[in-house]
Amino acid sequence: MAADLNMKILVVDDSGTMRVMFKQMLNKVGFENIVMAVNGKDGLEKVKEEKPDLIVSDWNMPVMDGLEFLIELRKTDQYKDLPFIMATAQSDKSSQNDIMDAGGNGHVPKPFDEKQIKKAIKKIFAPEEEREAKPKKKKKQVMGGRVELNVAHIQITDHLALGVLKHRIDQGEIEPKHFDLTTSLKPGWNPIQEGLENGEIDCAFVLAPIAMDLFAYDSPIQLVLFAHKNGSTFVRNRHYDARFDSLQSYYKYKVVDIPHKMSVHHMLAHQFLKELGLKPGVPGKTAINVRFEVVPPIKMPDIMNENENVAGFMVAEPIATKAIYGEIGNLEFFSAARWDNHPCCVVTMQKEYIDKYPEAVQEFVTLLKSTGEYIEDDKAKAADIAVGFLDPKGKLGLTTQVLQNVFSQPQAIRWDGLDPVLEDLDKVQKYMHDVMEIGKIIDLEKFVNKTFAAK
Repeated sequence: MAADLNMKILVVDDSGTMRVMFKQMLNKVGFENIVMAVNGKDGLEKVKEEKPDLIVSDWNMPVMDGLEFLIELRKTDQYKDLPFIMATAQSDKSSQNDIMDAGGNGHVPKPFDEKQIKKAIKKIFAPEEEREAKPKKKKKQVMGGRVELNVAHIQITDHLALGVLKHRIDQGEIEPKHFDLTTSLKPGWNPIQEGLENGEIDCAFVLAPIAMDLFAYDSPIQLVLFAHKNGSTFVRNRHYDARFDSLQSYYKYKVVDIPHKMSVHHMLAHQFLKELGLKPGVPGKTAINVRFEVVPPIKMPDIMNENENVAGFMVAEPIATKAIYGEIGNLEFFSAARWDNHPCCVVTMQKEYIDKYPEAVQEFVTLLKSTGEYIEDDKAKAADIAVGFLDPKGKLGLTTQVLQNVFSQPQAIRWDGLDPVLEDLDKVQKYMHDVMEIGKIIDLEKFVNKTFAAK
């Protein structure tokens, strides 16, 4: 049975920005009967008063968080079967398991869009349709000795090596002997994460901590190459005035937006704010005075432009440079200024594909490395290619000039020297696990396959 568009949905989130975004997304997919609550305690009261048909709740909230709300709700027989979706920045696999163990019906990790919310609702109210719509894992086609290689990415310059490689193949500059390349543009990190988990995609350019977290929970994947080095920027709200504010006082009690909980952006922003003497984090049991919010990267500039309480955001290019040139914000720091040549996105592949088609993997890794050098040698040409690859429908409003500005920055993104460095990945996982209390420590020797890059 399809979801009733007239059903009442209770949205629970302590962030005013997120409540607005929830309403907009639900309206886009046809739901108009929406009630709001600001935390779990308020949510319990609204459940009794409004008798909703569905709850969509954040996790990290003061007073009573989303998990406590869910647990409390399930104690009452009347609400044992009330559909409950946790839409939250708690995007790691451990949190997903906690939600399901507590009686949740769905988990939508931030950042998400209306399609992902709609999919989660459909999974509850029309599970048969959702199962039928789920893409089936296809048997690999091998033609003329070449096997299909499906590689997922999103619209950021971090993934440009893939776009330039595809361009070189399409133009006949190079002709792979062992694989046929298909690139798949995804709307965000969650579809990539899901595709790696269910085997729908063979390979992805993905945030390193996402890939490490999937591996920690037994996803059969391996890292074969770094996708780039450096490349992210922290943008400060233009309303900062150095005559009156110290950086500490400016960021205190404000919001900083990040693209994903499991990201080097989160780690570097946390380090920066901590060094200012602040207590960054998400609302919950631990006292914080700077709040992290996970929002879709392309929405960050508009959200900050409309909300003075958002003090800054950290994001991949070209979004940051476009915001700075549009006078929405000012440069706080390039990520390389804090950690030069740091990893961020990595090239992750299905272990099954690696084992079955090692010649294709070797050729792909070799060509990606050479394409990185190709970009470094001619960044003007790379900028031309990037416009069509990163913004095929023109929705981002990218231009060659914006991308040339990105590439010419001091401490800019780099595509040379992409061999995986275990010590760098270990630095990321230890800071996130030991300081931020996120994720699990994994065996990097098993996760990283250095064989292909070494050859």
